Amino acid sequence: MRVPIRPCFSFKKHALIACGLLAPLYVALSRTVLTSPEASERVLAVDPSLRGTGYAVLERGESGRKITALTWGVIRNAAKLSQSGCLVAIHDQIRDVVERYNPGCAAFESIIYVQSHQTAIILGCARGAAILAAAQRGLSIFEYPPKRVKQAVVGRGGAQKEQVAFMVRALLGLTETPQADAADALAVGLAHFQAVDASRMGVKAMESI
Repeated sequence: MRVPIRPCFSFKKHALIACGLLAPLYVALSRTVLTSPEASERVLAVDPSLRGTGYAVLERGESGRKITALTWGVIRNAAKLSQSGCLVAIHDQIRDVVERYNPGCAAFESIIYVQSHQTAIILGCARGAAILAAAQRGLSIFEYPPKRVKQAVVGRGGAQKEQVAFMVRALLGLTETPQADAADALAVGLAHFQAVDASRMGVKAMESI
């Protein structure tokens, strides 16, 4: 786990201008929330995978503007570890993160397209293990399609992983670029806060799974 020295919901204009994304990201992620939260909001964000599950915990302060990445990382399972062993590791480590950071809800990247039924089953198992760990602690679970997550942080749904990682670092003011799976989890958390804002403004209601 790494905790950034001075994470903040600010971004470097020169970096965003270089990507041609300053205007859409400012509108999408820095707009004023009409109904300000009464207290800070904290979300567990997860990008499930059997061998490399990305996770992060993000918090938005009482002002409704500043988003801080409290922790992020990747649950690495060795190739020699059985599938059942991987699921136990995912469940236990997500449970530990929840217990340590006490988030108010959890956000997951949903499964849209997979190459085979076998891959779908494996991803579904990994996702289920992580969801179970969060649900056992009474967290509401929300899910977001990969394209929506990429749209939230990069401005387009077809962005590459490297672009997502770059923008996550810029948006959260991180001192280093996160690993791809961790960056995806951080992006899921940002997409969740964007969805919360849209819900408060009556644009689209949120539904937990």
